[in-house]
Amino acid sequence: MATPYVEDDSGKYIAATQRADGTWRKPRRVKDGYTPQEEVPVYENKFVKFFKGKPDLPPGMSPSDAAPTKQKIPGCGDADVAGLSKSAKRNMKRKEKRKQQQDVDSVSDAVENVSISESDKSSDKTPVSVSSPSNSSAEADEKAKKIKNLKKKLRQAEDLKHKVDSGEITEPSKDQLEKLLRVKALQDELQQLECDS
Repeated sequence: MATPYVEDDSGKYIAATQRADGTWRKPRRVKDGYTPQEEVPVYENKFVKFFKGKPDLPPGMSPSDAAPTKQKIPGCGDADVAGLSKSAKRNMKRKEKRKQQQDVDSVSDAVENVSISESDKSSDKTPVSVSSPSNSSAEADEKAKKIKNLKKKLRQAEDLKHKVDSGEITEPSKDQLEKLLRVKALQDELQQLECDS
């Protein structure tokens, strides 16, 4: 913001201004050649001036030739993925996987809803049921997780029993006692899951 100078027969001066609280500042005299601090240009050394004045393109090259063209580097994957961080890439993969899963689910739902009619008989329609491999693998994964979880609970209960028997834990808490009493139920559930799979 340029400072408003006022000139009269006595010389240059900065006019009186009113402060926010309503009081007035005195007018200030300005000597010839004075430049206020806010109007002093920022010092730039010769290298900064050179690089500011330097063109972005090599001499003789037109801006239309310099339009960036994306070149696909073999073995580097998508050009969009190259500039992303690890977590962004991971999230992108998850989204793609989820999208593929939804596509598979919608196709399997459509296939289940399709009915085939026999040409010789009247319009008896039998629904075709197709179990998609992704559903069976998901169920198998879930069973494996549950088995692993049950084995962990059993192992913890065994460790707790050994600690109580050895006297390391003299008075087990209510939760610890419940864990010890649940061992038989956990074993039964584990055997049932292992027989199913």
